[in-house]
Amino acid sequence: MQWLLPARSGGGGPCKRSTRKRVRKAWWRGRVRAPLLTFKRARALRRKMTLPEAILWRRIRRGQLAGLQFRRQHPIGPYILDFFCAASRVALEIDGAAHDSEVQFEHDQRRDAWLASEGIQVLRVAAAEILRDESLDHVLSHIAQVAAPSTAFGGPPPPQAGEEP
Repeated sequence: MQWLLPARSGGGGPCKRSTRKRVRKAWWRGRVRAPLLTFKRARALRRKMTLPEAILWRRIRRGQLAGLQFRRQHPIGPYILDFFCAASRVALEIDGAAHDSEVQFEHDQRRDAWLASEGIQVLRVAAAEILRDESLDHVLSHIAQVAAPSTAFGGPPPPQAGEEP
């Protein structure tokens, strides 16, 4: 353990590692990687949620929606998802007035295509829908329906030819 040895100057204290600023060689992380800057931006966004995000988060956090666990402001690649369910690979995006412009629409299209290539389904919800109490329950039921695990086939697959059941 090199850092426990006395300093070369004879000061008797622990040897300090290099004082040079370390450069991160691996700035991509995880299975679907994200740059360190994206992680920092996501952390800042978690502290400053919009009103529709706060309302939706209050209703879906801690598995309240069909037992699904969502993360908020989750970084994936160069993007930050408003909400993400890792188990079902579903992202929820809250679209406010800023998403009405043509430039933002094209950016959202590229982003959705990239996320689809990573196997992530994106559900876009208008912020106005979340702010209306009567439509929020409908939005939540739609999210639960899309994000819930599929039980269409139910049970194990049939045995192969020559196998016993």
